[in-house]
Amino acid sequence: MKLNMRKLSITLVMALVAFFGYSQKSEIIHDSEYYILETQHGEKWNAEDQELQEKLQKLRKKYGTPPNIIHIMWDDMPVGEIGIPALQKNRGFETPVMNKVAEEGILFTRMYTEPSCTPSRAAAITGRYAVRSGMTTVAFPYEYGGIADEEVFMSEVLSEAGYATAFYGKAHLGDVESSYMHTQGFDEAFWTPYNQVPSLYVRRGQQAALYPTSMYPDMYPADKYELDAGWRPEGFPWALEAKKGGKAKEWGSTESDEDYYRIDPECVKRAKAFMAKSKEEKKPFYIAYWPMMQSFLGNQPGTPNNTTSGAAVQEGYVKVDGYVGQIMDELKRLGLEENTLVILMADNGPMTHNGPPGFIEHLYRGGKGDFTEGAVRVPAIAKWKGVIDEGQIVGDMIHITDLFTTFANLGDAKQYIPTDRIIDGLDQTSLLLNGDGFGRRDYVHIYTGPIHAATVKGRFKRHWVGELPGLSGAAFFDLYNDPREVNGKMLPGFTTKGMFMEMKIRHELWKQKYPDRPQTRDFPFKGLENPSPKVKAASEPRIDPKDLPFDPREFIKAIPEWEDTEQLWFDNE
Repeated sequence: MKLNMRKLSITLVMALVAFFGYSQKSEIIHDSEYYILETQHGEKWNAEDQELQEKLQKLRKKYGTPPNIIHIMWDDMPVGEIGIPALQKNRGFETPVMNKVAEEGILFTRMYTEPSCTPSRAAAITGRYAVRSGMTTVAFPYEYGGIADEEVFMSEVLSEAGYATAFYGKAHLGDVESSYMHTQGFDEAFWTPYNQVPSLYVRRGQQAALYPTSMYPDMYPADKYELDAGWRPEGFPWALEAKKGGKAKEWGSTESDEDYYRIDPECVKRAKAFMAKSKEEKKPFYIAYWPMMQSFLGNQPGTPNNTTSGAAVQEGYVKVDGYVGQIMDELKRLGLEENTLVILMADNGPMTHNGPPGFIEHLYRGGKGDFTEGAVRVPAIAKWKGVIDEGQIVGDMIHITDLFTTFANLGDAKQYIPTDRIIDGLDQTSLLLNGDGFGRRDYVHIYTGPIHAATVKGRFKRHWVGELPGLSGAAFFDLYNDPREVNGKMLPGFTTKGMFMEMKIRHELWKQKYPDRPQTRDFPFKGLENPSPKVKAASEPRIDPKDLPFDPREFIKAIPEWEDTEQLWFDNE
């Protein structure tokens, strides 16, 4: 973004000077808006932090280790779908375990994420907006890409502080070697490189849901006009497994979906064993368990429904509730409840666009892929028995990236957070331990793909896309009085125009100093110890480059990161 600095307002220049100066003093580099807040509240926050550190030190002395941390995150749920039993009464399902966890801890009402699953997972694990790591696309077979080695994971930070670290479930961070979870700091990992859509890529899915012959052409009479049968994504694994320092192995057979249904039970079994092992070794543990939740083909044939709703998504929510119950029961059995923080949350809002039945918006408008509140506000719950007060409903803003910095602080590992890049996550320990009103965030920038689509500041929001150029349109919203963002105003919001512009300029200038990084591009599933023949074939060019007048591998580097969604919004106006 090219700017004529002489045209910047005096206020903006002073703000820039302030945050450039403060950024040099801070070990962790945050986004520009943080420094505006720190200049106003830093003294108070420092006093709070001293008290919090004394409390954490006492807890570490009492239990012998920093707290265990379990982060459970599933897919596509609107605010209100769990933790509020009254709303479930009219939805045909119940999640008694998670509702009880909410009663025994904090129910967050303003947890922000990224608009879709791969970006949210990248943000959670790195503490950075997904755009900063290039993880703006949603991975499908084949992605030919994934998160880069240079990104520093939560597992790497906590490993440096002596934690045992494990990942189980849906990573969805790509299909190249740099995205393998055991190479990113996890001692033990069992993960899926993709989302749940490949659950359709089986013969039952071809028969029931996919375009005819798009998979398994042998199920149909031969098409004499088809000239290139090999373009289909025939070889991919359901999951990969590995331990730090070893090679990844393919897990499960994709010849049918039987093994797909085994993934979540396998995750829970491994998580419980890892907890017990870590306790025996007297090591604090960090477990990221991100359930697959459900198949796009619904429940496994022959198994009963668990909801009167009957929709696949509600059936999935109830399954997750059961998995959470098993984890919580094991914590109690091991005597670890009082030294374990558990975070439960969704990764983004509901799949209201072209999704299966059962997804609804609830209070906020929009869903997965949007930049409205319905896409990026999600249900979230925190429990830490005896440390987090019970029965809390918290209205402070918190962002998925904040978990990174907060977990590092709780684990006495902030010194291992990299200081050569922007870390969007803020330390929200005070919010967790002191409760409502002790948050340290009043802003969030919302990207969909690489497009900076909206900015939130407190109760106000501005959409950066979807408005005609020139005189500002109705792009300003008061989220207290218009939470669904259906009645944008120009004149009442003009008082916020300059402030939002300054925020955006500061944010983009800071990005010039610390540019976004690309993801890694390569062929998928290289370096596996036991690749099946079809998976091995997928890791190589399917046509010998010597037989072509071009290098077919060049397309990998030319894959566009995102379609022109901004133009689509204009076209839909």
